[in-house]
Amino acid sequence: MEPSFSPVDAAARFAEQQGELGLQSRRVMLALGRHLEKIAREHGERTHALWAKTSESTRQFADNERHKLFDDAVDYAVDAAQRGVLTLDALWQRAENDRQHEAAGTPPVLIYDSEVVLDGSRLSRPVNYLLLRILPPPGVEVFEWKRPYMIIDPRAGHGAGIGGFKPNSQVGVALHDGHPVYFVVFRPEPAPGQTIADVTNAEAEFVREIARRHPKSPKPIVVGNCQGGWATMALAAANPDITGPLVVNGAPLSAWSGRLGENPMRYNGGLFGGAAQALLLSDLGYGVFDGAWLVSNFELLNPGRNFFGKYYDLFVDPERGRNRFLEFERWWGGFHYMNEAEIRWIVEQIFVGNKLSRGVAQIEPGRTLDFKTIRSPIIVFASWGDNITPPQQALNWIPDTYVDEHEIRVRGQRIVYMIHEKVGHLGIFVSSSIAKKEHAEVTSTMKTIEALAPGLYEMMIEEQIGEGVDARFRVSFAARKVSDILAIDDDRSDEKSFAAVARLSEATVNAYDLLLRPFVQSVVTPQAARAFREAHPARVQRRILGSANPFLGWVPATAENARTHRRATAADNPFLLAERLWADGLSQTFDFWRDVRDAMAEATFLTIYGSPFMHWVGRPLDYRRAQLRPEQLRYLPVVEAALRHVDQGGFCEAVIRMMLMLSDARGAVRRDRLERSAHMLSHDKPFAGLGPEKRTQIIQDQTTIVEFVPERALQTLPNLLKTPQERLDAIGAVEFVAGAVEEMEPRTLAMLQKIRAVLELPPLVANLAQQDPLSVDEKAIDDAA
Repeated sequence: MEPSFSPVDAAARFAEQQGELGLQSRRVMLALGRHLEKIAREHGERTHALWAKTSESTRQFADNERHKLFDDAVDYAVDAAQRGVLTLDALWQRAENDRQHEAAGTPPVLIYDSEVVLDGSRLSRPVNYLLLRILPPPGVEVFEWKRPYMIIDPRAGHGAGIGGFKPNSQVGVALHDGHPVYFVVFRPEPAPGQTIADVTNAEAEFVREIARRHPKSPKPIVVGNCQGGWATMALAAANPDITGPLVVNGAPLSAWSGRLGENPMRYNGGLFGGAAQALLLSDLGYGVFDGAWLVSNFELLNPGRNFFGKYYDLFVDPERGRNRFLEFERWWGGFHYMNEAEIRWIVEQIFVGNKLSRGVAQIEPGRTLDFKTIRSPIIVFASWGDNITPPQQALNWIPDTYVDEHEIRVRGQRIVYMIHEKVGHLGIFVSSSIAKKEHAEVTSTMKTIEALAPGLYEMMIEEQIGEGVDARFRVSFAARKVSDILAIDDDRSDEKSFAAVARLSEATVNAYDLLLRPFVQSVVTPQAARAFREAHPARVQRRILGSANPFLGWVPATAENARTHRRATAADNPFLLAERLWADGLSQTFDFWRDVRDAMAEATFLTIYGSPFMHWVGRPLDYRRAQLRPEQLRYLPVVEAALRHVDQGGFCEAVIRMMLMLSDARGAVRRDRLERSAHMLSHDKPFAGLGPEKRTQIIQDQTTIVEFVPERALQTLPNLLKTPQERLDAIGAVEFVAGAVEEMEPRTLAMLQKIRAVLELPPLVANLAQQDPLSVDEKAIDDAA
């Protein structure tokens, strides 16, 4: 019998659809409102400032004496002509650098000397990746026993080396701290048939090779920048037993996420045809995707800067700005390539399909990547100033993977995140100020992070201690909830629209594959593909200003003459001020066009894909991964196994349990406490003999016990510490880690007094443990360990 369908049901469905339409209209209006508010605020302020500068410029011209104005005009004309020639000479040199760089095989732009450790082209499944060991510069000493670093640079259209092309960089910070540093780079052309699975397998072999070279050190730290960030997470998910802590910088792990009115780049997949566009461009490249298309996409995010601002900055001071400009442009224009299979996987699994975050991405058939399998601690670095990977995209994989912070603890995971206030995307792993502060603190934290209790933390860099090169920062780790991550976003209901994009992308890919692809592939030849690449606007605009242009042969000699007879005008020349006024106005025009474009793009996307029909289209792909309910965590086998041993164990279990109870009461951990804890757990007896895996297991088990049965965890402490001397030694070690009484939080002190009472010890009046009571020989402590 067919189910009955009454008029009431029809009315309810109609009302539901009308409600969806109303909600979507509100979303469109909210997004437009935010865009308009930003445009009005920022451009209103800039227009007001521009008008004030215009009035000042007009006054200067009016007040200037006529003969003086003529002299200023002559001075300015000479200065501007010379600056123009010197700027053109820098652009000419950029084209020559590009030509030489390509002729040399587009090597990495690292400023450090290096040696090849492992060549991916010689593996059983060849890839274009190489593992380099960075050779320390003179005066810098590295220690083979220290935990090595492996840095994975982004392969997102550019060449390799951006993470190490400045002295104050991730590489520089790690080297100066005495760590061996390895760098993963890549050749321009992918190996024939190379896939993302092949790359992941090669990176895993790189990690194993590093471990073989450093048998006395802990597992390598793996640092991933941007695209290298999700590659790092994929590497650890596919090989959970080989990596040490992971540092993920500006990596788009949850590509559908973002705030309305703020993150327009995430709409590109829906506005430009999904994955079919990448397939078409790959076919036009004869099976190879040109990274110049990705670079152009990045440039369009900020056209005012990329098409005018950086060139005007060079024009303002071509003598001092030349080297810095050429240094960066050498990397920015070093275009690299991907196989069609690689770019298709990236687009379908991450940017359009968002499968990596949801735990359903397959690195190859039958091999699914699940972030829950990662055992290594994870540090995520994001920034509010990043318009390519906003914090939501860097962090929303956490609520996608774990039901709440309790599951993170139960599974023994440590996730630390840090959000910078304003640094841009490249600045996250290039900026000297970031390297001196954030990356230096992250590097220092790597020594201690495995002593953290499992959980979710925000790393807070607080007051500065000291000045200059000796400056350090007070760092703490504040316990956070998964709900804190979700609060970074507006809400995630707008992600339904992206499910429709993913489904339509599948349909357009199938249609292209069946109807157009055979024709496109039949007419494209290797020669045609090469001509197509050479005609890319990003290449043409660079090469046309070099020696390839016969009309510019005069530039080097003329520029040399300008340098010899350089005559800069005075800083208060009214024509110079007028020039800068013009530049400000043109820059604002670019930015105004960008802001209006972004507003229209977002409104168009939300209008098309936010309709009830599109939500219906996307229903098969609008899902979250299956997760346990919070109350079901209690019945996980790992939890039940730990709780069965709540009254079992000895000195190590008791000390770790007490430290976890204090940490839980406090809600935050200062790094100095963490350093004392890490030193004790790795150097002092009886912890030193445990080994890292046994120590990690004890921390996870005791975390589970404190998490689920805190009262029993407290009351059963006497069963673990049976003798008075054991109890005194244990409480002395815990109080040494906790620090001075006057620095303790009231909740921490209250918990400590409870522990003393249960162990039948007198109340704490003053902290007597000024030194590590478990250390046998304090002189043997190595501060760098």
